Amino acid sequence: MATLLEQVIDAHGGMELWRSCKSLTARLAFGGLAFASRFKFMGGEERRFEISTRLPRTVMHDYPRRHTRGIFMPDRVWIESDAGEILDGRVSPRAAFRTFRHNLWWDWLDLLYFAGYASWNYFTTPFLLTMAGVETKEIEPWQENGETWRRLAVSFPETIPTHCREQVFYFDDRLRLRRFDYDPEVYASWAKAAHYCSEYENFSGLLIPTKRYVVPRAADGRSRAKPTFVWIDVKEVKLE
Repeated sequence: MATLLEQVIDAHGGMELWRSCKSLTARLAFGGLAFASRFKFMGGEERRFEISTRLPRTVMHDYPRRHTRGIFMPDRVWIESDAGEILDGRVSPRAAFRTFRHNLWWDWLDLLYFAGYASWNYFTTPFLLTMAGVETKEIEPWQENGETWRRLAVSFPETIPTHCREQVFYFDDRLRLRRFDYDPEVYASWAKAAHYCSEYENFSGLLIPTKRYVVPRAADGRSRAKPTFVWIDVKEVKLE
């Protein structure tokens, strides 16, 4: 019998299709309290994201302004002009979040790192869970809003940039990802999040949620209705 992860992979488009893609290009808007609280007021403006399916790499176009782009890789982030001139950059960007300043406000390179690794995680899931070093285990199901969701406990290796090493993923009776839980360590050591996915659309064979929002998670695992830490509206996705 196929494992839960194998069933989920098939339900989201299948491994054969995923391996045939080198990248995804998504047009989306995002915002929420997580950005506003660090004095980065995002929301409403659409941007184009290029997300690698082979390695952790994200390109954010028109970031932080028109005619520039931000490029995320795990060990380096930088901003360059459309002509390729490097305007700003930082090595070991995750380590920079250990300073006190990051509890108060972020610069554009901080947001680039956070949005870069987060969007790479979001758009490559659930296929991300098959990468080398990732460990998954089905745990007891979860009841929410009259539905029963199957769950995977996931341990990520240090080689994968993500919110935290231990996360839990929830799947409905159609095997669609509906929620996943994590502690966004880069944002704050105390933060606990429940990330919801909905309004799935088929993009060239891949099933991708077009609406996402992130809210606080209580100690008992239940999510709270407010505030909305992050929201994401996906307008279009193209496979390349």
